[in-house]
Amino acid sequence: MDSSAPERSAPSADASPSLWKHLARFWRDRPGEAKVLLGMSAAFLLIFFLPLGQPRFENAVLEGLRLTQWYAREHVILCLLPAFVIAGAMAVYISQGAVMKHLGPASPKPIAFGVASVAGTLLAVCSCTVLPLFGGIYRRGAGLGAAIAFLYSGPAINVMAIVVTAKVLGAELGIARAVGAIVFALVIGAIMHLLYRHEEAARAAKGARGFTDDDNGHPIAEIVALFGLMIGILVFANWARADSAAWMAVFSWKWPITAVLAILLATLLVHRWRWSVRPLLVTGALVAASALLKPQWPELAMVIGIAGLMLQASRENAAGQEWVGQSWDFTKQIMPLLLGGVLIAGMLLGRPGHEGLVPSEWVVWAVGDNSFTSTLLASVLGAFMYFSTLTEVPIVEGLLGAGMGKGPALAILLAGPALSLPNMLVIRTVLGTQKTLVYCTLVVVMATTSGYLYGQLM
Repeated sequence: MDSSAPERSAPSADASPSLWKHLARFWRDRPGEAKVLLGMSAAFLLIFFLPLGQPRFENAVLEGLRLTQWYAREHVILCLLPAFVIAGAMAVYISQGAVMKHLGPASPKPIAFGVASVAGTLLAVCSCTVLPLFGGIYRRGAGLGAAIAFLYSGPAINVMAIVVTAKVLGAELGIARAVGAIVFALVIGAIMHLLYRHEEAARAAKGARGFTDDDNGHPIAEIVALFGLMIGILVFANWARADSAAWMAVFSWKWPITAVLAILLATLLVHRWRWSVRPLLVTGALVAASALLKPQWPELAMVIGIAGLMLQASRENAAGQEWVGQSWDFTKQIMPLLLGGVLIAGMLLGRPGHEGLVPSEWVVWAVGDNSFTSTLLASVLGAFMYFSTLTEVPIVEGLLGAGMGKGPALAILLAGPALSLPNMLVIRTVLGTQKTLVYCTLVVVMATTSGYLYGQLM
């Protein structure tokens, strides 16, 4: 009889791993299928647990859809499509060498930041419309600091916003917004440059190779005229109402001014870019017919004009084809994120005067004094809300009437126009997660600090 104890079998290499190790192996070995499975599971759980039948949730969904519809009707055609066209033209007709010289990481910072801030100030666009233009100059070689200064200054410092703020909310808030926004653009740009200076130096060295200062053979005056006319069309087509006789006088003539600028653009393309006359005449005739037959739908005329311009550009030469391609690249990258972000923002915060998931009384309660907490909450709230051009002014006016302190009001004016949830989603695709978080944090921190100090002084 063998008295020896039976040997314990050593664990074999083929022994079944634990559940978590098995899932980790699956994620490591088949990441594509794992992500698909995770996405499908998340979507199923979201649909399965939707709180349908809850009035607040259903109202939030409707408000999100209404905000998205309003955004599509009011901003996509008149704001974003021209911005995509301008951004595409930047990528083609402005040489990388010229951008590197004036706005690049190695360019003198006072010049780079000054040019970027002034350029942004003249646009009078919202936090979403500025994105294609920001992406265009950054990818063309602009330094991070200058690009950030441009990104912030466009929606935050534009002259129209400052004038309307002073007119409606008082000279004190108007001046505080103007001074704060100008300082913000320069300081945030400088901080971003310093934080990522080594990375930017490597990017500058890489980008400088093989590029010259020419602009595809076109004199600088023609380049300036091209972009000046396109930016003019963008600005005047989106000229907003305001409580000012002079402003309303311009508003009443916005479409004739836009038409004149479009005619000048076509003339420039024919005489200096050597484009064919007949297709542009056909496009102009269709735009005029649309404006005369359907004056209540200016968006239709804009779509016809942009479609005709892009179609003709694709037929003219290689540069025109690249212009169309670059514009399309910006469109397909940015548009889905913007619409998705607007939908989510509408569900959470609703539209002006309409509630989403977050009750409006919570907002008023949270920002009802000049404390640091109220100012911080106002900055964060403003950062996630979407404000179209100048809509922040009547919203802040209503909140002030409901009891909001002046400090939180300034914080919203400094953070809100420059940031929004859809804006953040798009910036991440251009800069990456880390730089986006740093930029957003800087805006919120500086808006909070400025608003708090202003609230204590006032």
